[in-house]
Amino acid sequence: MSRENIPDYQYIAFIDEAGDPGLTRVRPIDPIGSTEWMTISAVLVDKENAGEVTKWVAEILRSIGPLQRHDLHFRNLSPTRKAAVCRYLADLPVRLFVVASNKKNMRGHRNINAEKMPSQQWFYNWMVRILIERVTHYCEMRSIRNYGVPKKVKFEFSERGGHSYSQTAAYHELLRFQARNENIILKKWVPRWSVMDWRLVEAHPHKSRAGLQLSDVVASAFYTAVDNLDTGQCDGTYAELLRPRIAFREDHNYSDYGVVLQPTPAWKANLAEDQKSIFRFYGYNF
Repeated sequence: MSRENIPDYQYIAFIDEAGDPGLTRVRPIDPIGSTEWMTISAVLVDKENAGEVTKWVAEILRSIGPLQRHDLHFRNLSPTRKAAVCRYLADLPVRLFVVASNKKNMRGHRNINAEKMPSQQWFYNWMVRILIERVTHYCEMRSIRNYGVPKKVKFEFSERGGHSYSQTAAYHELLRFQARNENIILKKWVPRWSVMDWRLVEAHPHKSRAGLQLSDVVASAFYTAVDNLDTGQCDGTYAELLRPRIAFREDHNYSDYGVVLQPTPAWKANLAEDQKSIFRFYGYNF
């Protein structure tokens, strides 16, 4: 595609995930299966700060001391370093969004409507949609306030095996078509098309984009807060440290905006008390 055909943008959303989207077998219902949780996050950066992101990550790596790897990967850090990284991220000029899906109630589920879309990864696309609905709402609101017109957001995904980002783009283009015909099935939230253009979608290896490494921090911090199977006991310390940069609505409500729990309503997730803690911290009421 010619660069002349790509529209200008004001924001960049770096997107990464923790856990996996598998639904056939889900722990702890099944002794061997996919993760109980999947978290997907976005780190939103103004275009003017895009050139600073690599410097931010380099400074984080310098501040926490020498590592065997040359990129930032949250799960490989010690608890002390994890906390230090989250404190640093919480001071940056960014906005953070996360969607956390407890998959127990999705075990074996088929979404017939979603399967009609041109994609074999409907659950992943659905998670991305929930995230993008909040990100684009924020971008539309902020750009109108700051510039008087909606300004577009570019999406950069962390490449993972098994995901087709062209399918994700096609899925959202179909949603746009349905919206024109007032045929979107879920209408509580919809993507804000005024700030979206699916020519502004890219996928990159984790190591090659500092912004994706920051998004890994967010997704993994919340995964650590809710998971008690792979990462030990639930530990919300790191996710709580991120609160200064978590997106919120005008009433300073984080729930169902900067922090989204699925399924809804919250009680349907049938969470253990330690899993509820981080959501209570961000305003959920069980």
